[in-house]
Amino acid sequence: MINWQGSYCGPAPISAELWARWNFDPWALTVLVGLAICAGRTRPGAAAVIVLAFAFLSPLCALSSALFSARVVHHVLLVAIAAPLLALSRPARAATAVALPFMFATIALWLWHLPRAYDAALGHMAIYWVMQATLFGSAYLFWRAVFSQRCGSGVGWVFLGYLAMGMLGAILTLAPSAVYATHAMAPMLWGLSPLADQQLGGLVMWMPAGLPFAVWAAMLARRAWRATEEQP
Repeated sequence: MINWQGSYCGPAPISAELWARWNFDPWALTVLVGLAICAGRTRPGAAAVIVLAFAFLSPLCALSSALFSARVVHHVLLVAIAAPLLALSRPARAATAVALPFMFATIALWLWHLPRAYDAALGHMAIYWVMQATLFGSAYLFWRAVFSQRCGSGVGWVFLGYLAMGMLGAILTLAPSAVYATHAMAPMLWGLSPLADQQLGGLVMWMPAGLPFAVWAAMLARRAWRATEEQP
């Protein structure tokens, strides 16, 4: 019988053992190989697989058991880099409404960062994979719909997507106390208080996470500009 209790990425590491904490989970490897077969024939698809491999197989996975800020980096890789890359590899054939995917992606992002939901996911592997699947799946549907828009209208949705993440990051950065029981002790192994770790994670959501959103917005704006130039 499978024991689902505990963190998927294992116990929080100390700095001396971090680089030995690669994850070779056969299930994760199987999923990544399958995804590579399905989407890896295009450059964006291959890039998405590489990003996902880094998120789930590299020592970042173990570090995210210790630090909330590392978990935020993990989530940003999923929803703002890997998901849009995969969406580019499998574009929609026609323009798709964005409002509903945006709502689902925003709800998933905010829901899984509520303290009870977050702590439950990092303490039970089945809930952890529900978290990952809903974050990544809803983000993929959002970006696929955004990239299907015509005449640059997807740029506004990219801004709203960043706003949803940035607002959450601002709340976590400005919170007066640490809210995640999972990271109540482990950050001190890395010289951070739980509150400082949470603030760092919030800042990552609030500011650096905006960089991939800016890249996708610029790509859509450039695409719209080219379409305008090609019109007679």
